[in-house]
Amino acid sequence: MTRLVRLDAERLVYLPPEVIVSLRDGGVVICPTDTLYGLAVDPLSGAGLSRLVTAKSRDRGKPIPLLLSGAGEAGRWARYVPEAASRLMKRFWPGALTLVLPAEPGIHPAVTGGGDTVGLRVPDHPIPRALARGVSGAITGTSANRGGNPGVWNTPEEIVREFTGEVDWILWDGPAASPGSTVVRMTDEHPVLLREGAIPFRAITEFLEKE
Repeated sequence: MTRLVRLDAERLVYLPPEVIVSLRDGGVVICPTDTLYGLAVDPLSGAGLSRLVTAKSRDRGKPIPLLLSGAGEAGRWARYVPEAASRLMKRFWPGALTLVLPAEPGIHPAVTGGGDTVGLRVPDHPIPRALARGVSGAITGTSANRGGNPGVWNTPEEIVREFTGEVDWILWDGPAASPGSTVVRMTDEHPVLLREGAIPFRAITEFLEKE
C-alpha cells in the first residue's frame, strides 16, 4: 500500500518514524528535494535498490546518485575527494550540484552502475537530509519518474497514479522547485560536465579559476 503524507518543508517538525523504519527495511519513498522529487531507498539495502530499479524501469547499468545528510558523509562513499571537488562542496553544497567522484570499494553495483565512480550531493532541502540521517547517511536521489517520462509533478495525485503499489511512501510539499542538478565529474582536479542543470557549468569553472 502506498501512503501519502503532506509535509511543510519550511517547518519540518514531524516526519513519521514509520518512514525511516520502512527505508531501513528495504522500502521505497518518494520525497521532495531542492530540485525534482526523488526515489529514495537506503543505498545499503539490496532489496530497496532492486525495488527502485523495477519501479523506475531503469537500466541496471545506469548509476544512481546519492543524497547525503551533510558534506561530512562524502568520505564514506568516495574513495578520495580531489582538492577542487572539496572546494566545490564548500561553495555549492547544500545545493543543486552533483559531484561524480571515485567510488569507495564495496558500494552496491546498482549505485555505481557497475563502474568505479559515485555521484554525491547535499540537497538544500530538510526532508531528504532527514531521511539520510535516519539510515546510512545517504539515500538514493534519482528522479521520481519512470524511464522516458518527464517527472515534473504538480499534484501528489499524479505521483500516486504513476507509482501506486510500487512505493511505500510519498512525501509531498508542493510542486518541484527547479530543474535537475548539474552533474560534474571530478575524478581529478579538472571538472568535466556530464549534465547541466540548475547551476550553470560556467559558474563552476569560473569559481575554480578564481580560487
